[in-house]
Amino acid sequence: MIYIYNDFAGTHTTSIAAAYHLNKLPPNLPLSKEDILQIPYFNELTTKDAGKLIFHGTDEDDNPVYTIGRRSSKIVVPALKEMCLLLFELCDFEEKIIFSNTSPTVPFMMSIGGLLSRGLGIDSLGVPLLVKGTQKCHSLIQELVEETKRIGAEEQSEKVVVLENKDFHI
Repeated sequence: MIYIYNDFAGTHTTSIAAAYHLNKLPPNLPLSKEDILQIPYFNELTTKDAGKLIFHGTDEDDNPVYTIGRRSSKIVVPALKEMCLLLFELCDFEEKIIFSNTSPTVPFMMSIGGLLSRGLGIDSLGVPLLVKGTQKCHSLIQELVEETKRIGAEEQSEKVVVLENKDFHI
């Protein structure tokens, strides 16, 4: 199985999700500023990284975990799904792929923080908002990851599963 967490920039909620998925963050505990800023790729990616699959590691079941920033494009995930289905057909590839959207978990202050920090380069204003936003939404992201893993473990006929996660909005 392959897990791919996706959102607008691919550097905030997706990085948090990957860290929870890979047990790099303490479950069910508040996150400190230091915990947040040490998350791999958190607030590090730029617009040049949009559309790139970023490998974060393998989980306890040896499943690879990736993230991707899709920017404002609504066609990236459907296009990736179609590409995966084509590869399944042509290459006899049998791996199940789960695309999980983390965008519904983003609080407003995190959106503003990301714009200020990544978009405008004003870390002195953006990073504190990103930290506060993460502290507000991290438990919701952890729930989203647990649901993503639960769905991934289910027996399904679909080889590619796209989770929009609309029930996880903040």
